[in-house]
Amino acid sequence: MPESGTPRVAITGATGFLGRHLVRTFTQAGWRVRILARRDPVPALGGSRNVEVTPGGLEDRASLERLCDRAHVVVHAAGLVKARHDRDFHHANVEGAERLAEAIRTSSPTAHAVFVSSLAAREPTLSAYATSKRRGELAMEARLGDRLTVVRPTAIYGPGDRETFALFAAASSGRPLPVLHPSARITLVHVEDVARALLGMARAARPGTVAVCDDRPDGYSWTELMTAAATAAEREPRLFRPPESLVRAAAIISGATRFLGHSPVFTPGKANELLHRDWSISPEELGVPGARNGFSIDRGFADTMTWARRAGWLQGKSTPNL
Repeated sequence: MPESGTPRVAITGATGFLGRHLVRTFTQAGWRVRILARRDPVPALGGSRNVEVTPGGLEDRASLERLCDRAHVVVHAAGLVKARHDRDFHHANVEGAERLAEAIRTSSPTAHAVFVSSLAAREPTLSAYATSKRRGELAMEARLGDRLTVVRPTAIYGPGDRETFALFAAASSGRPLPVLHPSARITLVHVEDVARALLGMARAARPGTVAVCDDRPDGYSWTELMTAAATAAEREPRLFRPPESLVRAAAIISGATRFLGHSPVFTPGKANELLHRDWSISPEELGVPGARNGFSIDRGFADTMTWARRAGWLQGKSTPNL
């Protein structure tokens, strides 16, 4: 961070779910924001238009160097969460991280980097995605050393997220919701809290690896999670426990749609992540001791459900589409 003047941040993944919130959070905090974008970012960024755009992608070294030039902080939020082939995760999440780290060293030798990884990187053998996130961490650490903060958010949800929308759609429909294992612990965090946490990491510029979650680092049971979703949808909770064999079979069927040209989220690797018993976060993993998030699970789920109805993603009781 500069001692005086307006700090400059370069952001990858700015037009994605988390990235849109990041751009708004940094601009509202008074930072000069430069983003990497393949296409016109205005439709995705909405009101956050006062940003500098560097055209290009993670495979373009020249664009990455222009993105990082004179930046005080680089936030790497770009990443692939679903893919047709496992090698695609490596190309995007590992090789992209390597090229960005090299660009930081070349064009902004004093900049600090904040890499948005995933809590899944803690268990890299569960899936190709988890493996790629861990290898991406190692790639950036090898090149940037103590100029890097690795941030591992747990499952991120909130307005605009298509990946977790299935949960809210199922809850709103009144369908029975699955409880995958009674002793499992799941952690999650609202996207706005992640954006604020990343702003704090950028300001602090401290090296290390930290996790980000809501105010329940010990996690929720599947019963608590599904009950909260049903409550946010104003439905009576209807829960069932599917056999793990059924979950894995469904993942195989979903994953097979890769051969039809699709990039499914629900794959055997994702099933491994969902069936993992312990996604709780220890005090040693947390980023800022005593930090308070703005969204409890009840408030966060209600916020997401309200947004989905207003945006026309759900059929609300009397809420018009926007």
